[in-house]
Amino acid sequence: MKYFFAGLLLSTCMSVHAQRKVDVAKQLKLAAHQYHGMLQELGDTTTLFPQSINPDGSMKKMKSDWWCSGFFGGSLWYLYEYTKDTSLKSAAATWTEAVSKEQYNTGTHDLGFMLNCSFGNGYRITKNPAYRQVLLNGARSLSTRFNPAVGVIKSWNNFKGYKYPVIIDNMMNLELLCWATQTSGDKKFEDIARKHADKTIKNHFRPDYSSYHVVCYDSVGNVLAKMTAQGYADSSAWARGQAWGLYGYTMMYRETKDKRYLEQAKHIAAFYMHHPNLPADKIPYWDFNAPHSDNEPRDASAAAIVASALLELRGYVPAALGKTYTDFAEATLVSLSSPEYFAAEGNHHFLIKHCTGHLPGHSEIDTPLIYGDYYYIEALLRYNRIK
Repeated sequence: MKYFFAGLLLSTCMSVHAQRKVDVAKQLKLAAHQYHGMLQELGDTTTLFPQSINPDGSMKKMKSDWWCSGFFGGSLWYLYEYTKDTSLKSAAATWTEAVSKEQYNTGTHDLGFMLNCSFGNGYRITKNPAYRQVLLNGARSLSTRFNPAVGVIKSWNNFKGYKYPVIIDNMMNLELLCWATQTSGDKKFEDIARKHADKTIKNHFRPDYSSYHVVCYDSVGNVLAKMTAQGYADSSAWARGQAWGLYGYTMMYRETKDKRYLEQAKHIAAFYMHHPNLPADKIPYWDFNAPHSDNEPRDASAAAIVASALLELRGYVPAALGKTYTDFAEATLVSLSSPEYFAAEGNHHFLIKHCTGHLPGHSEIDTPLIYGDYYYIEALLRYNRIK
């Protein structure tokens, strides 16, 4: 059955690529070693999920209702898929089940992150029917946050007094809805996803195809404000926001074959790849418009998301453009796999260093982030399938 990570498989039929510059086997072996260590550090308790490192040096852990709770189980599924290590499979199942109660959580838009990455990968690999039901329940819960009069899925319940804020990150959660339509035959899920994606194109993007972080609507769908929560300024291009948009529209093209989504993804990719403030190593500053200096924080998590997205997008475009995307993603993975960004040991067993979560909130600055690891592993797997 086709699933939302079908993009991992598409590169098996792609054109011949030049000599590899990233040793995927080595990096995934190191990743599996680090995650075995993380499992030992976490012990038998599965109520708190690895997230980052606290300023005092301890591991930062969060509950299952935090938007990142699905990434650890998802990474374990990916590592099991590559290594065939059954202990990783067992751990993946354990940490996936630990998120199960969130299938009924109607208070968040992030059920795609929470459930797709964990149960989605688990279902794709094992075809466990219980996982399928959790995903369908999650899609129903997510759908309750869609108001037809507004035309988009509500992200947060309140932001600076606005009652219907929508963030660019929300594009990532549409995958669960598309899958639910394909699995159940109920078209309402994909219809919601398409309407959200269409209105996001209309209101979230500037003429240069950079995106605002937050767009606030009234009760009938009029835009009241365009702002930021995690970026440098309302008018700036927050790096991870650009990554979410690129990945989200690449995925929406895969799921719907609507060429408008492909064109949107290509435009976002061009903005990101050719931005004059992008460092030579392809690891962006946390915001493209923040004052840049040697001490300005990078966001390696954004780089990992973009690398993974480009390695899928390459399969939907002519060969010459596809090679451009591949070369850029490869250069990004070279940087992420270097000692500067990849931790082969220590780091509380997280893989990727120098990520930025929420700089304006003074949270998770120049630190590992669990989703940086997840999309790095995914990008390696996609890169490995290039023939």
